[in-house]
Parts: sequence; C-alpha cells; structure tokens
Amino acid sequence: MPQSARQVTSVCVYCGSSNDVDRTFLDTATYVGEAIARAGLKFIYGGGGLGLMGAAARGAHTQGGKVLGIIPNFLKGREQPFEDVETVIVSNMHERKMMMFQQSDSFMVLPGGIGTLEEIVELLSWRRLDLHRKPIVFLNQNGFYEPLFALFDHTVAAGFTPADFSNAWRSVDLAEQVVPAILAMAHADQPEPSPVDLG
Repeated sequence: MPQSARQVTSVCVYCGSSNDVDRTFLDTATYVGEAIARAGLKFIYGGGGLGLMGAAARGAHTQGGKVLGIIPNFLKGREQPFEDVETVIVSNMHERKMMMFQQSDSFMVLPGGIGTLEEIVELLSWRRLDLHRKPIVFLNQNGFYEPLFALFDHTVAAGFTPADFSNAWRSVDLAEQVVPAILAMAHADQPEPSPVDLG
C-alpha cells in the first residue's frame, strides 16, 4: 500500500526521562502529548513517568488519548511507570525498542539524553538501510538538536553517509508543527518496503 494512502494512527515519542531540565521542555512535552491525543493518534512511549516521558504521556492521557508504555522490568524503579495508562513490562532494552517500533507507524523525537540519542540513531540507521519508511520528525526546541544535525552533515561531507540521508527525517522548531509534519511526511513518502526481520 502506498505510504500516501496509509493512515498514520500511532506515534512513538522518544524523549528524556529526567526531571532535572528546564521547565519549558517539560511544558512543551505536555503540549505535544495533548496534541497527539487531539489528533486521534495513539501515543507510544518508553513507559516512564518522569521527565519529558511522563509529561508527554500525562498530556495525552488527560486529553483522552490512547497511551501505551513499554518499559523493561529493571527500569521500573528508576523511571517509575505512569500507572494510569496501559504499560507493558518487557525483559530488556532490545525488546522494548523492538516493541515500540512494531507498535508505531511514525516517530517523534523531543529533547533527551544519551538514551534518546541511542534510540533515534538506531531508528535512522534502519531507515538508511531501507528497513522501514516510517515518518521521523524532530522537535528542535531552542535549537536543541543542531549539534546532532551538524554531526550528520559532517558524516555526509566526509563520505561516510549518502547525501540523501537528510531526507530520512524532518525537523521543526515549534511544538504545534510536529503532528502536521508527521502527517505531511507520511503523505509525501515512498511505499513501505516488504517486512524485514530487524532482529
């Protein structure tokens, strides 16, 4: 089925789980969760109740959105699952990431730390290898991801990454632009390839 004809029904949100960040990041995450719910999209995330993760999930939940959290058992104490929503407990990080990928047909990246970077780089790598064509949109709040984009450009300039890699994602500056960007990318993108075993 062509991507332009396939409706986006769910969004996986990658973001930080720390509360020790500027309040504006937390407020924006709440708004993004609310926007996802208002758009009628299911909210998929890493299951934690802290930081941007918790703020976004609560935003979606308060607007009556469907929310699915996926968290490894060993992180339950550290990330404190948001118990008001459906949460799946898995065995390890690999299982968590795979289930998040399988349950989602688009991806949104809010500011986050090393864990968020690890998740999104793997997702972009899979897209670079034509293992999926799901939309990926960064919220580049206050220029947060400019250093990462510069690193991507550096790998292109050095010949390690093809120039068309920049088409693998989109970046927006404002929270209200993220959901429209995901839908626009889904409409404009290429047909989904045949399923590939990512494991």
